[in-house]
Amino acid sequence: MKHLDEYRDPALARQLLAEIAAVTTRPWVIMEICGGHTHAIIRHGLDLLLPPQLELVHGPGCPVCVTPVALIDKALALARRPEVIFTSFGDMLRVPGSCESLAQIRAQGGDVRPVYSPLEAVNLAARNPVRQVVFFAVGFETTAPGNAMAVQQAARLGLDNFSLLVSHVLVPPAVGALLASPGNRIQAFLAPGHVCTVEGLQDYEAMAARHRVPMVPAGFEPVDILAAILLLVRQLEAGRARVENEYRRSVRPQGNPAARQAVAQVFQVCDRTWRGLGEIPASGLRLRPEFAAFDAECKFALGEIRAEESPLCISGAILRGERKPPGCPAFGKECTPAHPLGATMVSSEGACAAYMLAKR
Repeated sequence: MKHLDEYRDPALARQLLAEIAAVTTRPWVIMEICGGHTHAIIRHGLDLLLPPQLELVHGPGCPVCVTPVALIDKALALARRPEVIFTSFGDMLRVPGSCESLAQIRAQGGDVRPVYSPLEAVNLAARNPVRQVVFFAVGFETTAPGNAMAVQQAARLGLDNFSLLVSHVLVPPAVGALLASPGNRIQAFLAPGHVCTVEGLQDYEAMAARHRVPMVPAGFEPVDILAAILLLVRQLEAGRARVENEYRRSVRPQGNPAARQAVAQVFQVCDRTWRGLGEIPASGLRLRPEFAAFDAECKFALGEIRAEESPLCISGAILRGERKPPGCPAFGKECTPAHPLGATMVSSEGACAAYMLAKR
């Protein structure tokens, strides 16, 4: 038996669905924070199999999607410079800025290169000493350790031609902002499994207690997600609000101490603007002053850039859990994977992309 078979077992999934239906006595609204959960839910049709009283809403758990247009425009400005090799994970390349995307600049001759690791960008800088290599450091707590290690490696090698354009965001402050919003309907959360693998459970335990909402970190297979939903519904029905760890094979209460230490050595907490949510205090990471030489915004004096999204795009409401992709008038019409209006249509974790792939 393959390791994943048990997490995709149809009989076990049906059993969990029956248990969920048996314990659900009233309407509940559950948000999955992570875009990986959104894609799994839509791909396997789990939302269509749950009792009608349960509503799953999608959250801001796609780091590509919450990167503001202004920061993407800064990336575009860097990628146009002839002395720059601009590197990024592939899912950022087709995300539109104000006028174009990194993929379009690449097609026009810009030196834009997709990489699988920030250490690839460090190696590029070592091999190309007369070029400036910039890595687009986008992500939640999950990717921050790798980017921290890249800066540490560049510092050890004495590379003055490597830098990061940083767009790191932190999940707990965004969850707090959603819960504090006037129109909040969210009553429980599927917590992000990979983020909790790095950061542990402490922040989520504090939020569950403060806001009286159950939270369950979950894996990304159908049985994982259904088991987590069952734990959440049991808590909701019983009036409890605490963290239960469904993803025990990956998540430990203390997280990954080595990864957390690397992040703390290189980054510090800062305010950050999120697409769709606005500025959230203490919701991001920036490089510490001792690593300012590796900060692309400072190195290239990018300054402030103001940008607006397409007025047809409702990705902000989708990221806040207020709307779903099929409710967007542009969905599948003016906005398609080939001609996206927003990041949620092209990111590998975007909600609109999930619905398009499932042909919903």
